Amino acid sequence: MEPRNNTQIPEFILLGFSEATELQLLIFGLFLSMYLITVIGNLLIILATISDSHLHTPMYFFLSVLSLVDICFTSTSIPKMLVNIQMQSKVISYTGCITQMCFLLLFAGLDDFLLAVMAYDRFVAICHPLHYTVIMSPQLCMLMVLVSSIISALHALLQSLMVLRLSFCTDVAIPHFICELNQVVHRACSDTFLNDVVIYFAAVLLALALLTGILYSYSKIVSSIRTISSSQGRYKAFSTCASHLSVVSLFYCTCIGVYLSSAMTHNSHSAATASVMYIVVTPMLNPFIYSLRNKDIKNTLKRLFRNKRKVPTVLRLKK
Repeated sequence: MEPRNNTQIPEFILLGFSEATELQLLIFGLFLSMYLITVIGNLLIILATISDSHLHTPMYFFLSVLSLVDICFTSTSIPKMLVNIQMQSKVISYTGCITQMCFLLLFAGLDDFLLAVMAYDRFVAICHPLHYTVIMSPQLCMLMVLVSSIISALHALLQSLMVLRLSFCTDVAIPHFICELNQVVHRACSDTFLNDVVIYFAAVLLALALLTGILYSYSKIVSSIRTISSSQGRYKAFSTCASHLSVVSLFYCTCIGVYLSSAMTHNSHSAATASVMYIVVTPMLNPFIYSLRNKDIKNTLKRLFRNKRKVPTVLRLKK
């Protein structure tokens, strides 16, 4: 089959999970429900942190940014998949595929950076509590988010430009529900050695470095918690990290599990199914993890809903 230049490729085909038409309605309803839960749950976290002045702290600032990134992350893939199921089409344009891949890399990288930044925030809060407000100044918080965004954007742009140099054959069917980087690269007819080097080098440099930073922060946190004499003090210190540690474990375990399973089974459809864990399930569970384990957010949300219920009553009394 003769390769064509990528500028002549009109579209890619996203094969998704199953060819069976009777399963499409079930898949549509399941992913629509998970997407709505993800958006609403993360919006509630953002609303709570904005509305309550007591939550205007670095920890909740990073949490609200993480919630916004999770909304954007799922919104780059799920709506397009839902539209394709509804329209009974699996087509995505070449430009749309590269754009989706670029934004997926951007928001996945930001997720990774924010988890590392939040680990550093907990490290400063527990290991250097007297200097916390000085170290974690609003300027530093904004700078860390800005630097994380720039590095993630540069990485996503680099990977997208590397894909643009490839040539594709007429067969551009992707056994996935998104334009995932590895899947797109492996559909190319031209040599992908340089792309593979850049992909794995970036994975080691970014993901492994950030994970090392998170583990180092928590090793220092555990050492500091062990020096606390009272059990109540140890519990209080650990409880401030429990939610973040749960999200970190969920994010990295699902990512590692996806890539290990795909490497061992070499089954693209099973890899696509496993990818649902970190693309959809993890962003959906994050609001529940933080809200259920955080009294401040639960109390803020209760006050918000209580006030909303009181407004119609007050208006009726006035009438």
